Amino acid sequence: MKTHYFKQNLTNQYLISIFSVIVIAIICYLSSDFIGYRSVALILLATVSILAIFFTIFPVLVAATLSALIWDFFFIPPHFTFHIDSSEDFLLLLMYFVIALINGILTSKVRQLEKLQVQKEERNNTLKLYQTLFNSISHELRTPISTIVGASDNLMQKNPNISENDKTNLYSEISIAAFRLNRLVDNLLNMQRLESGHINLKLEWCDIHELINSALNRLKSELSNYKIKVTITESFPIVQLDFGLMEQAIFNILYNATLYTPTETTIEIICTFENNFTTIEIADNGKGLTDEDLKYIFSNFYRNRIQKTGSTGLGLSISKGFIEAHKGKIFAENNLPNGAKFTMKIPTESLLLNDDFDFTELMFKQKRQNESQVENTYN
Repeated sequence: MKTHYFKQNLTNQYLISIFSVIVIAIICYLSSDFIGYRSVALILLATVSILAIFFTIFPVLVAATLSALIWDFFFIPPHFTFHIDSSEDFLLLLMYFVIALINGILTSKVRQLEKLQVQKEERNNTLKLYQTLFNSISHELRTPISTIVGASDNLMQKNPNISENDKTNLYSEISIAAFRLNRLVDNLLNMQRLESGHINLKLEWCDIHELINSALNRLKSELSNYKIKVTITESFPIVQLDFGLMEQAIFNILYNATLYTPTETTIEIICTFENNFTTIEIADNGKGLTDEDLKYIFSNFYRNRIQKTGSTGLGLSISKGFIEAHKGKIFAENNLPNGAKFTMKIPTESLLLNDDFDFTELMFKQKRQNESQVENTYN
């Protein structure tokens, strides 16, 4: 497959090179009475130089050779012959041919060196990315696995000195560690989906209250020591979103807030709808964002200097990817007087609620439609 593509691409380069030289030569021929044949040499040489910037060496050498032959045959007196009367013109043709070849070769070599340098940088970035991923995952896996192994070992020993209360605490530790592992796996899978570009939105009619509550319930334990303030504008319509992706995006931002915000402070969620845009703001009262944070906060594996354990640095980049999959945007800024604020703005279709609106019936129709799509997919 790659060999076929390479051959096809190389063939296109030959054709474009030959076509470009011929077209420029025709234009020059029609204007030869005004520009002179020596000026034509400079124009053809410039054409070969431009081709050398974009194409590989062999199509450029063909263009250089063809341009020299065309210049000799059509422009150097006597016309329509390869014979040259003037030794000066012969030397000029020879110098043109040499310069065109050298220019094409050198330009192509420079391009190859630049390409090799780019490939080297990409390899280094890839290695750095995988090293960061390995270090992050190994660190994040070690703690919950150690917790599960230690707690389960204590329970399996059936030590009579372990009280029922201690057993309950050990079960709780195993559960928390398991959820932490599950969160890590989810983030890695979501990152893989984003990197591969295989995200197909499953748009459905969503109640914004249900969406926010679902994310908050998943973080019930982590948010238990925070004051949560949710503000949703009146008459907020039913909007079309991918519920699963949006819940995960909100979840990641809220979880990030728990890592940086002191307990007993307020995390505020504000939802508004205006001009067919759903806007969700999540603000906390933590230490805020540095200039470096604002620049890299949505990058994969970014973790600032005061990062607590419990995060791979993927959550916010995944949220950004899910928001952009909805053709929306996400912004990060400092929340005055202190803390951080994340704003998600997504273009959405909407339905206004009224007394006659049957949301249950809408959900039923939507469920049947989704089931029908699945059946069609398998059939």
